[in-house]
Amino acid sequence: MFAVHFLENKNILLCQLLRQVPKEGEELKIKGRKAKVTSVDPIDEKTFQVQVTLEPIKKTKTVVADTSKKKKR
Repeated sequence: MFAVHFLENKNILLCQLLRQVPKEGEELKIKGRKAKVTSVDPIDEKTFQVQVTLEPIKKTKTVVADTSKKKKR
């Protein structure tokens, strides 16, 4: 078992105990978002830091209902 720390720009996203360490270029899902492993740095024989880049969040437009035409009471 390995202690794996997933980082993005010096921010810790997730710490997990895994049976195998992810490889560079591997696609992952962290907290529901797609991520790609950019580098793997061993700290000691059982601890690893994995640098990832997250896919940017796509913002969608929300439709606001027009309430100005309703009757006022």
